Amino acid sequence: IGEKLLLNFRGTVKDFEGFDASSDAQTLYNAMKGIGSDKETILDLITSRSNAQRQEIVAAYKSLFGKDLIGDLKYELTGKFERLIVCLMRPPAYHDAKEIKDAIKGLGTNEKCLIEILVSRNNQQIHALRDAYKDAYGRDIEADIVSDTSGHFKKMLVVLLQGTRDESGVVHADLVEEDAKELYAAGEEQWGTDEATFIMILGNRSVTHLQMVFDEYEKIAEKSLEDSIKSELSGDFERLMLAVVQCIRSVPMFFAKRLYKAMKGLGTADNTLIRIMISRSEIDMLDIRECFCLLYEKSLYNMIKDDTSGEYKRTLLRLCGGDDDLAGEFFPEAAQIAYKMWEISAMSKVQLKGTVRPFVGFDASSDAKALRKAMKGFGTDEDTIISIITQRSNEQRQEVKQVFKSLMGRDLMVDLKSELSNNLRRLVLGLMMTPAEFDAKMMRKAMEGAGTDEHSLIEVLVTRSNQEIQAMCAAYQEAYKSNLEDAISSDTSGHFCRILVSLVQGAREEGPVDLERALVDAQELADACNDDSNAMETRFMSILCTRSFTHLRRVFQEFVKCTNKDIEQIIKKEFSADVKNAMFAIVRSVKNQPSYLADRLYKAMKGLGTDDRALIRIMVSRSEVDLFNIRKEFKDTHDVSVHDFIQVLS
Repeated sequence: IGEKLLLNFRGTVKDFEGFDASSDAQTLYNAMKGIGSDKETILDLITSRSNAQRQEIVAAYKSLFGKDLIGDLKYELTGKFERLIVCLMRPPAYHDAKEIKDAIKGLGTNEKCLIEILVSRNNQQIHALRDAYKDAYGRDIEADIVSDTSGHFKKMLVVLLQGTRDESGVVHADLVEEDAKELYAAGEEQWGTDEATFIMILGNRSVTHLQMVFDEYEKIAEKSLEDSIKSELSGDFERLMLAVVQCIRSVPMFFAKRLYKAMKGLGTADNTLIRIMISRSEIDMLDIRECFCLLYEKSLYNMIKDDTSGEYKRTLLRLCGGDDDLAGEFFPEAAQIAYKMWEISAMSKVQLKGTVRPFVGFDASSDAKALRKAMKGFGTDEDTIISIITQRSNEQRQEVKQVFKSLMGRDLMVDLKSELSNNLRRLVLGLMMTPAEFDAKMMRKAMEGAGTDEHSLIEVLVTRSNQEIQAMCAAYQEAYKSNLEDAISSDTSGHFCRILVSLVQGAREEGPVDLERALVDAQELADACNDDSNAMETRFMSILCTRSFTHLRRVFQEFVKCTNKDIEQIIKKEFSADVKNAMFAIVRSVKNQPSYLADRLYKAMKGLGTDDRALIRIMVSRSEVDLFNIRKEFKDTHDVSVHDFIQVLS
């Protein structure tokens, strides 16, 4: 049994061979003796012992020196490093109890911490948490949480606190369909939502059973249960139920997303980072690392390395246990998750929504006069210009432009250009162009001057429909009296050039999935993985640049079956530079285009300085297409809204 457990062990911290609690206690005592402390010795020793062994060290330290080890560590260490080391010294249940206590004490409640702990622990861990809380604080955890929360959020937390989820693994086939129908009837099928049904089913059924219910639900609703929860529920209750569903699907995937959010956005959520790295280091950190690689462009190890510093960083990296980017490996255990992700992507029917709609009561003549007045005389009324232009659809703006010329005998674009300046001018002029003219201008700007903005070329060509690409090519010819394909050919080279030229034809297939052909394409991609790099790039390009997105979703799903690997991981490992970026952008767009554009938007605003051109390009070009969806994906991924992110920049 012991050997079997060792084989299935997915943590990064395990029992230290040749462990000697007294010797370790002496080493720690010596490291803290005198002036200053030997932090390197402390972090090396503590991160290489299991939690059970650390408890033995605490006992041995008290026996040998009559002192409290945790008290000494608190005294000797400081800041985030001290917090991390002290948390590592607590037994898991007591650590969870402390986190819950901190989440509900004082003014305000840390709902995200409550959600994270209660949805991810099994029955045994929940019962241990209840006992530890009672022992440490002399209080009942359920009573404390009930007094600090309300509504359906409170009810679901109470259900989870019972630690009574069915863990038998038994699935009743007839009940699967019944539960799926009940969830559908409780939400999508009726006006309003029957929250009690969601609580009862999601709070009690076994993980295996619910995974099958989710599959059945997708067939009935033609969307994932997560999408239904987002549209039917709200606030903390929505976040809680989403977390429950995510943990039922994959606990490591849930934690991979939590870790990413902890290190992205505005500042690092160190408490979340510490809590997850500690609580999962002896359970499933290897699986979390796999999922992290599956979702994001860098390994968890490198994300921690870039986002933290000093002994704090070194301790976290020890808990992480290794750099998956360096290893370049794709773990087979992640294949099942990858397959499921593509399956959900293929089944979900997302309704795309813009944020700008035609203005009700639109009067082109009145708008033209108001704009002229805003630009006449001394100074410019920028607020009026912004208010009118951002509240009109592109079609309405074209009318305003035409009427402005008819009434005033002036070119609105020329007037705006002379009255406005810097980024506001670029943004407003972009909004006043037709989508095709704007795309043509963006392509021109990407190839102007000394360097080429390859990311812009990729983004535009990957995310536009055939019709939009053809209109852009015509607009480019009209505006610059030259051929866009020729411009791309002279400005880029090699396989990257060939990918862009293929895309700029605007000839991607548009039909539904052809299952038989999808299997052939998947096998073709799998076989290409054994070719040399040139042949592999050519074979990948011939499929990724020509097949419909619907078809490619099925191809990528079947690719996982053929290779036990995910297409994104193969691209990251086998391709490089611009070819890798282009292929990766296609795959990300096929999976979830609003998510890809949300990521592009985030990259435009993060770090030192803002890529204003990218920010303007995405906000203008997607405002009437899918900016609402992009906003949702941005918030889901980064835990901060696009609005707030832009606000911080200004």
